[in-house]
Amino acid sequence: MHFEYAIVGGGIVGLATALALTKAGVTSVVVLEAETDIAAHQSGHNSGVIHAGLYYRPGSLKAKLCTEGREALYAFCAEEGIAHERCGKLVVATSDEEVARLDALAERARANGLTPRRLAGAELREYEPHVAGVAGLWVTETGIVDYKAVAAAYARRVQAAGGTIRTGWRLAELRSRPEHLELISATEESITCEYLVTCAGLQADRVAALCGVNPGVRIIPFRGEYYELKPAARDLVRNLIYPVPDPKFPFLGVHFTRKVDGSVEAGPNAVLAFKRDGYGKLSFSTRDALDTMTYSGFWGLARRYWQTGIGEFYRSASKYAFWRALRTLVPEIEVNHLAPAGAGVRAQALSADGKLVDDFHIVSAYRMTHVLNAPSPAATASLSIGKHIATLAIEGRTLERY
Repeated sequence: MHFEYAIVGGGIVGLATALALTKAGVTSVVVLEAETDIAAHQSGHNSGVIHAGLYYRPGSLKAKLCTEGREALYAFCAEEGIAHERCGKLVVATSDEEVARLDALAERARANGLTPRRLAGAELREYEPHVAGVAGLWVTETGIVDYKAVAAAYARRVQAAGGTIRTGWRLAELRSRPEHLELISATEESITCEYLVTCAGLQADRVAALCGVNPGVRIIPFRGEYYELKPAARDLVRNLIYPVPDPKFPFLGVHFTRKVDGSVEAGPNAVLAFKRDGYGKLSFSTRDALDTMTYSGFWGLARRYWQTGIGEFYRSASKYAFWRALRTLVPEIEVNHLAPAGAGVRAQALSADGKLVDDFHIVSAYRMTHVLNAPSPAATASLSIGKHIATLAIEGRTLERY
């Protein structure tokens, strides 16, 4: 079969890209997903937060696309009847040391077009009656949604516009022909296309390399583990409660998230995973572990954050350590309020010098566009990211034809 555009990866970014292509008038597009269902990995294992764009460097691609994508997503969910809520979130400073960082965060929020409300300690309980802190920031633009439902709606719209979605189709080989690209699956099925887009998430670097493109980064998987509050304790959290992030560290820290079904998640931590799709604590892949351990960039990262890493592994192994971290925000939480919940694996691109790639990272090559880093807020910004990638693909194909 022949298509104008082929997209490798049926997560929310790949589907949003296909949707953007159909909106641009493309009807000959196929989404190729290796798993038996769409949104099988990051898109289906996240916390369901519609991010406001609070943390991102003003002027960055993340900040721009998050702002555009957030509002587009709210509108899309309303059109499709997808359960969602613009519920807001509370960022809590629990010590005087964190107040300066909170104020800097408020300045960044305003620079990104948000309207945060700065709260004194006594005002926090107007929003979250059980929280403890010395100051806070209320962010009205944050919301919640089920991203698997969003991805399914993207897929329906793509198919309704004439696009094709193939699951269980794993790319094994790419052959460049004079007039097209030939994609060969693991089962030796052949598909041809005029232009290729890859949105392969946890396998992004490997797929780019398979296509003859040097990714320039390596995907390092980090598993985020969650607990959930038992029903009797759900009233301790109204909406979303976050700590003030420490800019010295790459992750936000554990927090509370109410989901659209009324449940409340607590987490995640961030532990190095030894398998790219390793959702269990004992998940292990020799290939994936060697890819991480033999990469110079990983050891550069480890030298900077080894103490943080040990703390994350300890919190992974100890429910009591996880509980103590949560009690910093909500002291009334008891250890018996926590029940094990799911986990997700974050595909984090890491450069050879050991730096985490913080922004979206997209590389173009002849007849191809490769998305090599799409961290949070990728789900929130999926419609705007998809439009951005589709524009690159259409422009790339146009230039190569003339």
